[in-house]
Amino acid sequence: MPTLIHPALARPADTIGPAPSFRHPHYDCEDLPQALRITVYVPGVDSHGIEISSRGPDLVVTARKARHVRVNWQALHLETAQLDYRLKLRLGAAFRFDELRATLHDGVLVLSLPKRPGLAAASPGRLPALGRVERGRRVA
Repeated sequence: MPTLIHPALARPADTIGPAPSFRHPHYDCEDLPQALRITVYVPGVDSHGIEISSRGPDLVVTARKARHVRVNWQALHLETAQLDYRLKLRLGAAFRFDELRATLHDGVLVLSLPKRPGLAAASPGRLPALGRVERGRRVA
């Protein structure tokens, strides 16, 4: 019996995209009273491969692995393990991106992002109140 493939279900070869060039790293966030601490796990990356940028309210961390390839070495299904890292976080306008501090030790990148003065006085994990809320409605 011949196999029939419905034309609507067939995928042309040109719709299959290229393999991704970055992988998403594991990370942790800790909200401190004066800053936000982000810990990004990027094994195999040295300090020369780290690029940190801000685009509006977004923080973008790109970490490129150092390439050490021996002449007689061949990769077997290591394509995804060899990819560089990229982390994109939408943090908003509550932080001073120009005062960001970063440290890298043994593949652990720690970012410290200070809060703006109005938000630093707020308790961790909460934004300043714009008014009280009673039963789902805001009261000025």
